[in-house]
Amino acid sequence: MTTLFISDLHLDPARPGITQLFGEFIDGEARRAEALYILGDLFEAWVGDDDPSETGAYVAGKLRTLADNGVPVGFIRGNRDFLVGDDYARRAGLAILPDPAVVMLYGKPVLLMHGDLLCTDDVAYQQFRAQTRNPAWQAQFLAQPLAARLAFAQQARAASLARQGELRDAGTMEAITDVSPTSVSETFARYGIDTLVHGHTHRPAMHELAVDARHCRRIVLGDWYEQGSVLRVDAEGLQLESLSHP
Repeated sequence: MTTLFISDLHLDPARPGITQLFGEFIDGEARRAEALYILGDLFEAWVGDDDPSETGAYVAGKLRTLADNGVPVGFIRGNRDFLVGDDYARRAGLAILPDPAVVMLYGKPVLLMHGDLLCTDDVAYQQFRAQTRNPAWQAQFLAQPLAARLAFAQQARAASLARQGELRDAGTMEAITDVSPTSVSETFARYGIDTLVHGHTHRPAMHELAVDARHCRRIVLGDWYEQGSVLRVDAEGLQLESLSHP
């Protein structure tokens, strides 16, 4: 049996091919898995569990069927879908996990994160993250009409794209939006684990490093709208592989 990890699908009505790929993955390989973990940014945007989007309903149906067939689904909220709540989790059969979360895989502890907490060099983003994770801010935001929340999400996306352009022009995009090596080392040391899996940065790779004389491995999942990736873990080891787009 294999445990599967995916992240950064950014499902959106504007990219139906990725939603199709997700459905095929759930109906195919995921049905045979021991468990599935989704490490954030399942959706391009999520403004509340009352969002009537067809994409959200389709995903909930697929994941609920998967869970009902005996494959547990763990979910860590990302920076795009941090407002996924208990109502949607019930509909989709998701178990919402804290960020970070430690899970046992074949007798070994593994640390799971979305990954944005490791990008501490991006001070502006970390300030925005702290604000939007505040329960008072979320309650106030969710109390607004759906149309206002959708407009906010569009504005936030436009602002994010504009900032990314500024960082590219300044030649600092790679450094600012990637993880901080210091934060990575501190995280390994704090949790005392030697394997970390995360997404967010859209830079799929396996990184080997030494922390306090321990050999550690950081596995980064890729986003699905560019290359797509899945991490497969079983008792024999792990494999990070690309997915084919339709």
